[in-house]
Amino acid sequence: MKIKFFTLYPELFPGFLGFSLTGKALSEGKWSYETVNIRDYAFDKYGSVDDTPCGGGAGMIMRPDVLGAALKANYAGGRLIYMSPKGVPFNQAKAHELSQAEELSIICGRFEGVDERVLEAYTAEEISLGDYVLTGGEQAAMVMLDAVIRLLPGVLGNDESSSEESFEDGLLEYPQYTRPIDWEGRKVPEILLSGHHQKVNDWRKEQSLKITEERRPDLFKKYLDSKKV
Repeated sequence: MKIKFFTLYPELFPGFLGFSLTGKALSEGKWSYETVNIRDYAFDKYGSVDDTPCGGGAGMIMRPDVLGAALKANYAGGRLIYMSPKGVPFNQAKAHELSQAEELSIICGRFEGVDERVLEAYTAEEISLGDYVLTGGEQAAMVMLDAVIRLLPGVLGNDESSSEESFEDGLLEYPQYTRPIDWEGRKVPEILLSGHHQKVNDWRKEQSLKITEERRPDLFKKYLDSKKV
């Protein structure tokens, strides 16, 4: 997978994506990245990339002529994503969808956002990590890509690792345990030591259902509704 970041802070990359499994995958060529410094396409000697919002209001907006010039010179088509609080919510299904792409181009906004005309002109797909605001799209892009890159073939090393995680079947993951069996008086549930695989699987499913109902009733309802179909 080839990834291109349009950013005002190219030095932020690859960030934490350069460590652990994603870092190993980067060194092995399972994915690569390129940064485009939007400021390089500013029109004045000050490197100005923003201006006040039309109609008034707080903050500054990234100029369409500057960002547009950066895209015109470096974007050759394909999937273009803008990290935005008003975008479609990112989830595990979207991570799987994006992991199938050969190339991704990501606009990392700053200030109060970017001029809407650029998004319209390039048919950018807006994606949100959640109902909160960050100082920049770079952080959001890296979090999203951590979820995407780990799904690329050969990154996890064990296909079952991803299939049993939270959200893969619409439920939160069951509790996990390891040695020592007795830690400060807290013991691993006996069922997990039984060696009876079906009973272990049944227990895990029961725990997933219980945890999802308690912590994410929205997901639990969605799961129940899917079983009625």
